[in-house]
Amino acid sequence: MNDERIYLSQPHMGGREQYYIKKAFAQNWIAPLGDNVNQFEHKVRNYVGRNAAVAVSSGTAAIHLALIECGVKQNDFVFCPSLTFCATCNPILYLNAKPVFIDSEIETWNMCPQALQKAFHQYERQGLKPKAVIVVNLYGQPAKYNEILDICDYYDVPIIEDAAESLGSIYSNCHSGNIGNYSILSFNGNKIITTSGGGMLLSNNEHAIAHALYLATQAKEDVLYYQHSELGYNYRLSNISAGIGIGQMEVIDERVAQRRRIFQRYQQELQCISAITFQEEIATTVSNRWLTALLIDPRQSNVTVKMLLQMFEKHNIEARHVWKPMHLQPLFKNFDFVSLEQDNAGYIFEHGICLPSASNMSLLQQDRVINILQDTLLRHQL
Repeated sequence: MNDERIYLSQPHMGGREQYYIKKAFAQNWIAPLGDNVNQFEHKVRNYVGRNAAVAVSSGTAAIHLALIECGVKQNDFVFCPSLTFCATCNPILYLNAKPVFIDSEIETWNMCPQALQKAFHQYERQGLKPKAVIVVNLYGQPAKYNEILDICDYYDVPIIEDAAESLGSIYSNCHSGNIGNYSILSFNGNKIITTSGGGMLLSNNEHAIAHALYLATQAKEDVLYYQHSELGYNYRLSNISAGIGIGQMEVIDERVAQRRRIFQRYQQELQCISAITFQEEIATTVSNRWLTALLIDPRQSNVTVKMLLQMFEKHNIEARHVWKPMHLQPLFKNFDFVSLEQDNAGYIFEHGICLPSASNMSLLQQDRVINILQDTLLRHQL
């Protein structure tokens, strides 16, 4: 039996990345500026349909800059989903502001519009409203933006689209990365395309992006000496990393198609197992299926996520829990969590699992994952 390690989501090079890296070396542009950075920003901006972009060192850095451009300061409130990676909300704490965690809805697992409306009502009764709302497209699936946009427009609160996991996804004919006031992307090593590490802030507000660029380059003023009137950050993406990104952008559509095919094969081969429910792709959306994620219904199976993870590891396969919700994290235990009648985020965490989804997975590797799921779950049906 082939026991080669199967990873959750490994980098997948397109073949042209080395060309752009060598070009940077030939020009001696190794610093965080240069033609590769400019080209990469241009390619991503055009792909998603934004007017302006700034390439930075991580998606986390992009969220930090977006919050600053939204005017978030100490003791301000920012609404964000609970079911996400900590990078979504850590920058709120960087600014000494206060996150308010919003529960998920059960279809897409993303921010629940009704819970968001409830949070606005609760804070409005106290004479308060958030400075921004961060919306995450979990595992590549866009949130229910029509409802969320209507709510935020009513209260005149800007939206930051956390599209770290969703480059290549579509919502109502609009590319992910082009929704709300600001969008952020991540090019971490496990994302659908990668620059090894990196991110990007995008907006149609060119003035705000110019200011974000200024902050990302240590807020150095345009004079003949080093002068600083604002607190800046060392957040710029390197020209070498941007070269990888240019090569990756040349295969972005192919990578989305490959991940979607892997999801579709999982879905087809596992349809006989009634205890499984896949994260839903709702009408008017196309998910890039960055990760194939599913729920195991405890009413139909006594198989737990822990049991499956142990079984996968025994067979040298990397799978993962879905994100542990922020309202269950020790770091955030003192902040508000707004839900409706039940804790959907907690339920999804308890019963959800992410399967290996790398775009270069072979059919044999997919079969290894499928066979373990079939064997384990069919033997433990209730």
